[in-house]
Amino acid sequence: MTTLITETKTNRGNVAALMVALLAACVAFQLNASMLSPALVTMGNELHTDQAVIGLSQTWFFTAAALFSLFLPRLSDIVGRKKILLGMMLLMAVGSVIAAMAPDVTWLFVGRIIQGVSGPTVPLCLIMLRSAVNNPRKYGALMGLITAVNGGVAGVDSFVGGYFAEHFGFRSIFWLMVGLAIVATALIAILAGESKPAAGTGMDWLGVFFIVIAVGALLTALNEGSKLVGAFSSGTLVLAIGLIVVAAAAFAAFWTVEKRSKKPMVETIHLRQRSTWAPLLTTTLAMTGIFAVINGIVPAYVQAAAPGFGVGPTEMSLMILTPYALLGWVFGPISGRLAPVLGYTKVLRIGMLGSIAALAIIAFLGLSSLPLMIVGTALLGIMYAGTVNIMLNGLGVVLSPAGNPGFLPGMNAGAFNLGAGLSFLVLPAVLVATSALGDAKASYLTVVVVGLAITVAAFAASLLIPKPLEAEVEK
Repeated sequence: MTTLITETKTNRGNVAALMVALLAACVAFQLNASMLSPALVTMGNELHTDQAVIGLSQTWFFTAAALFSLFLPRLSDIVGRKKILLGMMLLMAVGSVIAAMAPDVTWLFVGRIIQGVSGPTVPLCLIMLRSAVNNPRKYGALMGLITAVNGGVAGVDSFVGGYFAEHFGFRSIFWLMVGLAIVATALIAILAGESKPAAGTGMDWLGVFFIVIAVGALLTALNEGSKLVGAFSSGTLVLAIGLIVVAAAAFAAFWTVEKRSKKPMVETIHLRQRSTWAPLLTTTLAMTGIFAVINGIVPAYVQAAAPGFGVGPTEMSLMILTPYALLGWVFGPISGRLAPVLGYTKVLRIGMLGSIAALAIIAFLGLSSLPLMIVGTALLGIMYAGTVNIMLNGLGVVLSPAGNPGFLPGMNAGAFNLGAGLSFLVLPAVLVATSALGDAKASYLTVVVVGLAITVAAFAASLLIPKPLEAEVEK
């Protein structure tokens, strides 16, 4: 009996220590991703460049994050998850140092791209947690806590970034990132254990090459396509179409390589299964329908003097963005705890229906009433950031093939980035296209309704996702 109690306490201590390390890594990455948003104007002023160029540095960071997410989780199965996570944190620190000392915008780009190596931090942390925690209830709750950080650190990240930029300059933010990355590296080195379930397996680098080219070309095409929203250019259109052709050809080559490889990055039979393409489709559609609404359309409307409410940027953040992130952070562990009991797919669909209701409130009531706009975005924080986002990340882990646990989380991370790119391409394009009608409020209404329709499509796609029975509690 004494031995059993000792083992239980030891296991709890190991999991608690692992959670400290994983949360430190996720917080470091999330701040690395979001803390610069309120500092972009300051960065442009201090580096003597325009906002379009500074915005491009953000685009390249997220593109790099998406590309490294495609294969680093799989590589970690082979060479060691702890080893890869440590490498990611160290490169995050190196990139932050380069960005902090950047004499010009070119070096800022270099630093941000190197920081992008840390892109798969959250899925890799979830994989490490999954290998350490066998109890479905416990894993669900801890998964929700980790994934909730991915939606923003309780809204504090934007506030801290704005404060540091205003009082100490943008470089101070990068030095803070350096400190956080070093702390996360130390905690992972001391507290996390190593696991490499595919040790001895060769890495399919040819497959990696083609899938990175395919996704990279597609993301770049979306970025080029977004430029057409403000001003049409035949050259930009030709480039975007050319990149889409390159992406299609590279994916075809990837498929061919995977069919012929003795040790493929992923077996093509897995790509055909609903457990793979259904969650990826749902993730892409959900992000497309919601991401630009909460991160672009609603903030712009609330700040607009007409037809919006003329609210300042700081007040807007406190009313809209902070509650959205805070509620997502609070409800993430709750939805994670419910998932293995009610079912991952059921909780996901509840979140999807709640997100649809939130978008309906924003579209049909919130555009006329600031209090109802706040209610709609708060509900979106609970249902999307605190539920849908958690379940989609979790499903990427629990539905991944047993012999290739890093495959689906990596692809799902790419789907999140693809959906974000599509969202900022499609929804602003709708806004520009309808603005010619002369009724600004009707234009914003149309945009949110389009986002609502895409989210309904995401809900329909979620009905095709199979239940991850092994990750749920038997009833």
